[in-house]
Amino acid sequence: MTDNKFTLPINWSDHEDIAMELYEKFGDDFNESKIYRIRFTDLLEWVLELPNFAGTRAESTEGHLEQIQSAWVYEWRDNQ
Repeated sequence: MTDNKFTLPINWSDHEDIAMELYEKFGDDFNESKIYRIRFTDLLEWVLELPNFAGTRAESTEGHLEQIQSAWVYEWRDNQ
């Protein structure tokens, strides 16, 4: 993760970017089965806390959270 002022903001539709940020934050603390068991209320909070995230709670949908969850699993698999 780069913490510089030139990093582009991430929005709800940037599922892969969000997944990469979550993987960088949590690493292998969450494997595939744990990722799929994360409550959406927790996932929502974690996404909103990401440093470059520009979306809002009101813009969140279950569909976005499902796609983020799936992208996170693929990111985890890619790093195994």
